Amino acid sequence: MDRELIKKLRRIEIVTGRRVNSTFAGEYQSAFKGKGIEFEEVRLYQPGDDIRDIDWNVTARSGEPHIKRFREERELTVYLMVDFSESGLFGSAGKDKRDTAAELAAVLAFSAIRNNDRVGLIGYTDRVELFVPAGKGSRHALRIIRDVLSYQPQRKGTALNCALEYLGKVQQKRAVVFMISDFYDKDYDKRLSPLAMKHDMTALLLTDRRERELPRAGLLSLLERESGRRRIVDSRSEKVRVRWAAVARERIELLTRSLAKRGIPLVNLDSSGDWIKELSLYFLKKQAAGL
Repeated sequence: MDRELIKKLRRIEIVTGRRVNSTFAGEYQSAFKGKGIEFEEVRLYQPGDDIRDIDWNVTARSGEPHIKRFREERELTVYLMVDFSESGLFGSAGKDKRDTAAELAAVLAFSAIRNNDRVGLIGYTDRVELFVPAGKGSRHALRIIRDVLSYQPQRKGTALNCALEYLGKVQQKRAVVFMISDFYDKDYDKRLSPLAMKHDMTALLLTDRRERELPRAGLLSLLERESGRRRIVDSRSEKVRVRWAAVARERIELLTRSLAKRGIPLVNLDSSGDWIKELSLYFLKKQAAGL
């Protein structure tokens, strides 16, 4: 790794580590449940125990009532599905959406590792370009963050459909899945629906403020990064600015409704602002709802 990347990685490690310790202490663990319960022990029945837990085989052999005890299987498998498409290179506040995605991945990865969960990465454009199998430990989490920061995609487009298909192949058991993207995509519903029934999925939408509102700055030459198309917009016109904001709102509302039909919550995060507050609120709401 070059010095600039090491410096960036170290900054993210320090900043997000503090946020995990202060803001997300306990929230992640409470928001996401374990995969089930596993057997722990058989012990003598005690007054107050639930008679439904009696192990009749052991009771018959020993002549004394025994019960089975179980404990929650806390360990989870977490997958971060990160959009590496060209639109992620847009940013208006000193960093682009890809940088924000790396910070977001760091918070989620460190939260998972802290709770002894396994975390993996699927990086995609219009095909899956990077796969890191789920693993444990701080070094593993740092590798994921490094890959999100430094990977140079081979393609420009977006096809969440391909990443969802890949997830279905590599992860058969239930997992917690975070989809990190600006969701400039379509035609992925058929793949998404069956996965949403199996996994605990959350859509983390990254948008820049300039995607939601135009400044009054005269004639603007706008580049659509994934297609390479340019267009001229007159931002002096209030009508143009109002329409721009309305289209952005409509897109987010449509995406929110579409995902909600499949039981997938969408968290709208401002890549150019303080997204950590919105993510924290989402964890608290999920915890309170017992989802």
